[in-house]
Parts: sequence; C-alpha cells; structure tokens
Amino acid sequence: MKEPVYYIVNSSVLPDIFNKVMETKALLETGKAKTVNDAVKIAGISRSAYYKYKDYVFTFYERNKIKLVTISLMLEHVPGVLSSILDAIARARGSILTINQNIPMNGIAMVSISFETGLMDKDVEELLLEINHLPGVKQMDIVSRQ
Repeated sequence: MKEPVYYIVNSSVLPDIFNKVMETKALLETGKAKTVNDAVKIAGISRSAYYKYKDYVFTFYERNKIKLVTISLMLEHVPGVLSSILDAIARARGSILTINQNIPMNGIAMVSISFETGLMDKDVEELLLEINHLPGVKQMDIVSRQ
C-alpha cells in the first residue's frame, strides 16, 4: 500500500464524477435515498463508479469522521503476525469489534478485522499503512469505512 497523499481542491475543478459520488454519499447519509441503487440513480452515476471512488473522495471534514473500518488481510501463517496487527490497532487506541480468520491454506491465512476509530490518537490512513508494512502481511484491502 502506497502512502496516501491528500490535497484540498475546489470541487469546481474536479471531474464531475467526484461531485456525483459526493452527492450520492450525501443522499445516503441524509436518508433522501434508502439504498445505493436509489442514490446512484438520483445522482446519475453507475454503481460501479460509486464503489470505485467512494472510499477515496471526502469532504474536508468527513475524512476525520471515520468511525468504523473493516480490513481484509492475507497473512503468512507464522506465529505472532495477527498479534502484531492487533497490537498496532491497540497502540493507536482503536477498538476491535470483530476478527474473522479462515484456516490457513498453503501458508496463507485470510483474516478480516473490524475496528472503531473514534478514540484513536493516530490517523486511520497512518495506521493502515503501518499494518500493511508489518512482517507477514502479504496483502491488505479496505473493505469498508463508515
């Protein structure tokens, strides 16, 4: 995972898709649309476009309001790998909600972790970058942010 770089940009210079993704998110957040299907129809974009950009386009204040993150990991089946990830989340003051781990196959275990970020004293992206660079982490994907 490459370290993210953030910019503050006036929305008027962005491609229209980004504004429509933000409109879709607002429709869902305010309850004006009950489902993603309804929201994308109103905004005039495809579901795939919404899902492609939804985790990468934020209002200035929204980025810091992430309260729940779910990540999916491919880990080497080596003692202590999962423990080091949990320790990193704990050191950042994240609160683990769920851990799901499959039986390792071919030396790789699939794990998903959901954690709360409301009390964290570390930026979410910073923590995710740290986790991604831990020994034994083969791949990490962000499944959802809320």
